[in-house]
Amino acid sequence: MTTMLDEDLARIRAHRNNIHRYRRLLRTRLSELERQFIERRLAEEQTALDALAAEFPVAFTLPEGQDPQGWGLGDERRP
Repeated sequence: MTTMLDEDLARIRAHRNNIHRYRRLLRTRLSELERQFIERRLAEEQTALDALAAEFPVAFTLPEGQDPQGWGLGDERRP
């Protein structure tokens, strides 16, 4: 069970890191084609994260007033 939990946490962390990376990239100067590609990848990563979080055995709760799109698991690196 611990191994599955570790694997799920690693997947969540990977998706979350990808989402943060794509959001950082969207704040840079990009061609329209690059922007469309990154927006599509961001949506795919968010969908994958949402699906994994829905299956995850631990309930995620947000602190009151926190934006649901800005949540993380605590070890985020800010730009």
